[in-house]
Amino acid sequence: MTGRPLLAIDTSGTRALVALGSSDGAVIAERRWQAGYRHGEELLTRTDDLLTASRVALTELGGIVVGTGPGAFTGMRVALATAKALARGLDLPIAGVATSDALLAAAREAAGAPESQAAALLLPAGPSDRVLVLGGVATLLRGGDDPQLEPGTLVVAVDLPDRAPAAALALGAQAEQGLSTALLRLGAARIGAGGDDVARLVPEYVTLPRGIGAVKGEVRWSRDRR
Repeated sequence: MTGRPLLAIDTSGTRALVALGSSDGAVIAERRWQAGYRHGEELLTRTDDLLTASRVALTELGGIVVGTGPGAFTGMRVALATAKALARGLDLPIAGVATSDALLAAAREAAGAPESQAAALLLPAGPSDRVLVLGGVATLLRGGDDPQLEPGTLVVAVDLPDRAPAAALALGAQAEQGLSTALLRLGAARIGAGGDDVARLVPEYVTLPRGIGAVKGEVRWSRDRR
């Protein structure tokens, strides 16, 4: 698969993307759109448009990269189901990349922050709660609770208008702009190391439909009152 382009998919947030990249992770082309909570309605159409405009056939792809969240239930299921179907159907390697890792990598690059500097990501978890991703661990912040962070921590906020500091929101916007590049770069490295088992690749959710309980991970969901 060396030298063949990679397809990256991320529908973890309200703004979705598909991107085409080289085997070393450089972006060739991308499509972004405001998906809201209707990710499944446009993902395949946008993917087809991207490949057609880039003159790349599905059979010419060398691998699939998919953002694994944390993200909302519907968006994550759409992304993972689509990525897995493509990987299985085309017999391609697949790499799951935590969207939080990619966003923080993009934010560090935008801010010129060193790897040694702590970085925290804030994401929405319903209308009032937020998720804090710090050190690779996601925890739920109830509405009104603020994260306890060490001084000097780089704070990045995505999809949180009026619910996070202005500087964190500005850096989050920059991180989103660099998300395709970060996903492809991290995904290319993962595929180069062998990729993931498509059967074991799972997303990380920040919200779940009513009646469905969390079964793994550090996040404790708003609706899980047990």
